[in-house]
Amino acid sequence: MYNTIIKSKKINLQTYSFKFTKRIIDIFTCIFLIPLLVLITCMLLFLNFFFNKGKIFFLQKRMGKNCIPFYAIKFRTMKSVDAISRNYSDPIEIDRITKLGRILRKSKVDELPQIINVLSGDMSLIGPRPDYYEHAIKFLKKDPLYRSRHEVRPGITGLAQIRLGYAVGLSATKKKSRIDNFYIKNSSLKLEIKIYFATIYLILQSFYK
Repeated sequence: MYNTIIKSKKINLQTYSFKFTKRIIDIFTCIFLIPLLVLITCMLLFLNFFFNKGKIFFLQKRMGKNCIPFYAIKFRTMKSVDAISRNYSDPIEIDRITKLGRILRKSKVDELPQIINVLSGDMSLIGPRPDYYEHAIKFLKKDPLYRSRHEVRPGITGLAQIRLGYAVGLSATKKKSRIDNFYIKNSSLKLEIKIYFATIYLILQSFYK
């Protein structure tokens, strides 16, 4: 009994230590990236006028930790619409993506403003990718594992993203849930580092396609 209590305390301490270290890394990395965000925002102020007229940033309601909604910030890559009509099983609306938007998406630069979400505590650099809130509500009803992937902060990148890419539809979402839950149960700095370098590799690889 005593050994069990000691082991439980040790696990709790390790979990707390990991979460604390992860959060510190998130904060310092995002602070380091702020000058890059400012630079790219200034560039887009000029480029958007010619190739992507409209707002620079795009805010979308996403499902966060404990299924609580928040607004994810991204560089806008699509033509604006009054409301999203795409169902969770429909393919992405490629016809709405602008020429400049394609470059931002391919390079993953469109995700950069989410460092603001990380600094505010809504997201982490690495974790389960947050889904559009209205779609996520439906996934909660259709996938038993979907809720548990929201036990941690969602991430800009994550294990499911580097293994599956952009998941569309219920079947892909169920696969994503299994991978995300594996990530949560096996969280460690070693796994975080692997995901970090795998993400960089995928970004660099995208330029040669």
